[in-house]
Amino acid sequence: MKCVIYKGVKKPDTYLFVTRRDDFSCVPEQLLAMMGKLEYVMSLALDAGKKLACADAGEVCEQLLVQGYYLQLPPLRDGKRPVQYN
Repeated sequence: MKCVIYKGVKKPDTYLFVTRRDDFSCVPEQLLAMMGKLEYVMSLALDAGKKLACADAGEVCEQLLVQGYYLQLPPLRDGKRPVQYN
């Protein structure tokens, strides 16, 4: 499965995966507004066995198929997400 990854300027360490470049039609408007301007990070071929740094590739693929996007949140620190959202 091909996916395209973006980061939002308002949400450090938060990444949005979609299936087509610059196609955010499946992403809720409220989520797009919270992330701010999206910056292209990379495109990659993804399958359930691929190793990703901070996400399970199988879960990413499933979410892309089911809802059309996947949101990767910052890693947990001391059991809590870092407080960096406005």
